[in-house]
Amino acid sequence: MTDATQTLSLEQMRADIARILHEDPSEIGDEDSLIDLGLDSIRAMALVTRWRDAGATVEFSELAEDARLSHWWAVVERALARKA
Repeated sequence: MTDATQTLSLEQMRADIARILHEDPSEIGDEDSLIDLGLDSIRAMALVTRWRDAGATVEFSELAEDARLSHWWAVVERALARKA
């Protein structure tokens, strides 16, 4: 793995989501609906781009299946494992 992929973690993803929603990371639970928290498709695409830059080859459509952080982390973990 590169240094970029080593820094992508569940907590980094939570922080990225919190930043884009202008929330505190502690307010975003693993099972919370990110849509209910205010995430829209434009912001989700920005997150996908950020995480791709960090080495996770994820698709927006994979994340759109279930807008919970727990699901998104599972998708990213699989993507990172494929690269390892």
